[in-house]
Amino acid sequence: MKIPTKEPKVSIIIVNYNNAKFLIKSIKSALSQTYKFKEVIVVDDNSTDNSIKILNKFKKHITIHRNKKRTTEGSFNQINCYYKGFLKSKGDYLFFLDSDDFYKKNKIKSIMNEFKKTNLDIIFDLPIWKYNNILIKKKFTQKKFAIFSWPRFTPQSCISVKKKFAKELFTYLKIKKFETIWFDFRIASYTFLKNKDVYICQKYLTYYRQLDSSVSKKFKTFSKNWWYRRNQAHDFIMHLKIKFKIKNVITLDRLITRIINFILL
Repeated sequence: MKIPTKEPKVSIIIVNYNNAKFLIKSIKSALSQTYKFKEVIVVDDNSTDNSIKILNKFKKHITIHRNKKRTTEGSFNQINCYYKGFLKSKGDYLFFLDSDDFYKKNKIKSIMNEFKKTNLDIIFDLPIWKYNNILIKKKFTQKKFAIFSWPRFTPQSCISVKKKFAKELFTYLKIKKFETIWFDFRIASYTFLKNKDVYICQKYLTYYRQLDSSVSKKFKTFSKNWWYRRNQAHDFIMHLKIKFKIKNVITLDRLITRIINFILL
């Protein structure tokens, strides 16, 4: 007979697409966590590289799901994959992890302690930026909302959430609109508008890779694509405000973005 544990179970959901080069590091960082009560779920987005062979080597220790219904938009694919992982999860808490990133060994334990102390539904931790062999801990400061329409937040792999809140997030955010707006932005914006805050745990617990092949390279600051995505971000914020019945306030950022998009597009 098993003795019931007082510690809640967590589900680490890893989403992978053609990241065979980094996949082993990501999986091992999840499996080697000092927090014992966990499961690791890997959702592969129909990779064409060596990813499946790598996943099969870990099949005794992880749950593997392959998403074969891909769209042409990476943002929608990412959300769909995390949703598949959510549906398969058995934990009370979910930890998101993109397969090119990896965790410090004490990440889960540290964040679970934060959940206990704060009783929050969602927590963001700080990333250690990894440029090839260079590691950088950037200082994090929040924006002034009289100027900007959304909060500064940390990447997808730095997000941990209670499962009951994850269900709410997917209900509102899993929509096939705003193709340039990725899941982390959607989550942070929704959390901010609902709770009027985004809680950032001031601990560097996640290694976040900056790759030359990253989709963000398409959105070089102040480029035409960058302004287009920024305009779509404002549209997404408006979409959420309507759902929350929040009064619309035109920030300086939104006004400038609208004007520049009118000129460029």
